[in-house]
Amino acid sequence: MKKTTGLWIDHEKALIVFVAGKETETKLINSDIERPHRQSGVKTPADDVRQREVTEHLNRFYDEVVSCIRETESILILGPGEAKGELKKRLEKENLGNRIVGLKTSDKMTDKQIVAVVRGHFNQKGQQRVRDSAA
Repeated sequence: MKKTTGLWIDHEKALIVFVAGKETETKLINSDIERPHRQSGVKTPADDVRQREVTEHLNRFYDEVVSCIRETESILILGPGEAKGELKKRLEKENLGNRIVGLKTSDKMTDKQIVAVVRGHFNQKGQQRVRDSAA
């Protein structure tokens, strides 16, 4: 059975929605990243160290997300900021970019809203294919 996946991602978490037929399963991955407290003014060497730590932490987070969706055939990526584009680049680097069927900007949503958007996206595509093949 074809497995499709949609996910909402930002730098703090990823909610992955696996859709197989009428079945839906979700998985939450938290990045557990600590945001630095901003101080105005001068940049210090400690800022560079902190930035490297944040980058390494995000890389581990993206690796975990990619490992969860590696076997899926179609991927829809949702999210409010840079994380969705960063994940897209990571998937392309892993030769999985051809599985991305959409990249959409969206604000914060509840888990139920994310599931509904993902199911709606893939159900609409499935219905469109049925109509296209009937023509």
